[in-house]
Parts: sequence; structure tokens; C-alpha cells
Amino acid sequence: MTATIEAPRTPARPARKGGANLEKWGWIYMRASGVVLLVLIFGHLFMNLMVGDGIQAIDFGFVGGKWADGFWQWWDVLMLWLALIHGANGMRTLVNDYTNPGTVQNVLKGALFAAAAVLIILGTLVVFTFEPCPAGAPADLLPSFCAA
Repeated sequence: MTATIEAPRTPARPARKGGANLEKWGWIYMRASGVVLLVLIFGHLFMNLMVGDGIQAIDFGFVGGKWADGFWQWWDVLMLWLALIHGANGMRTLVNDYTNPGTVQNVLKGALFAAAAVLIILGTLVVFTFEPCPAGAPADLLPSFCAA
């Protein structure tokens, strides 16, 4: 009776042949988005906390004034998109590592995709439709930078 022992680095699943290597592109995305996120987050923190009056100045008026400029809208949206996709891709990797291929894994990945998509859509809508000076609002409720 002889027993066959497989070679030590034999993959549990054979490698796919052809097509896009999504795992490779996910790996590259995580590295690239991580670097860009560092710049975006530290730029965000610097502008919000160091420039001006610091944390005491952050209120509704500060955000309204900041989002009146298209540059800061796009800065915050880019940070939102990259962070949510980066986090969802990291969670997808954890789901792949700790679940077996099948229904449970597909449901978890679908839930991750749905949650990220909903948060990206809602966050983008908030940034681009934010109106700090709504028409017809009482003057005493408007921020100081709004024309009454």
C-alpha cells in the first residue's frame, strides 16, 4: 500500500485560464487607492483643523461654505468613493479568505456590493445637492453667509 503526498504548494483550486485577473487588479487598486487616500485624508484634516480657527470653527456654516466650492465637493466625493470601494474590496478579501465558495460567500459579497453602492450614491447626492441657503427659509435660521 502506497500513499501519495501532494507537492507542498499545490493550490487547493486550479488557477483559471484566460480572462481578466481580477484579484491582481484588486491588489493593485488597494495599493494605489491607499496612497491617494493618504493624501486626500491628510489634506482634508489639514484644511479642516489647521487652517482657520481649528475644530471650534467646524459647523454647518463651515461645511456649507466649503461645499460652495466645486473643488472641495470633488475632493470629498473622491475621498468618499475611494474609501468605500477600498473598504468594500478589503471586506471582499476577508469574505474570500474565511468562507467557502458557495451561496454564503455570494450572499456576503452581494451584501457588501449593495451596501457600498447605496452609501456611494447617497453620499454623492448629499455632497452635490447640499443647499445651505434654501429658498424661502426664515432669515434667522439661515447661516451667516447666506443672503437673506
